[in-house]
Amino acid sequence: MAAIQKIALLIQQRRDQMRITQKQLADMADIGINTLYKIETGQANPTLESLQKITDVLGMEITLQVKKV
Repeated sequence: MAAIQKIALLIQQRRDQMRITQKQLADMADIGINTLYKIETGQANPTLESLQKITDVLGMEITLQVKKV
């Protein structure tokens, strides 16, 4: 699974767990509903700023790790 698709799935699952709609999340994160839809369906290449806004609302954090070889 590609990174964008993994991110999309994690965001959608967390939003569902919190029982908030896409519209509510978009409003709280101050991003467009179409942008959120495209992110959640893996159709967008989101900016780090957009991801940060979404993850802040969802109580998540973005981390980078060095791959284990």
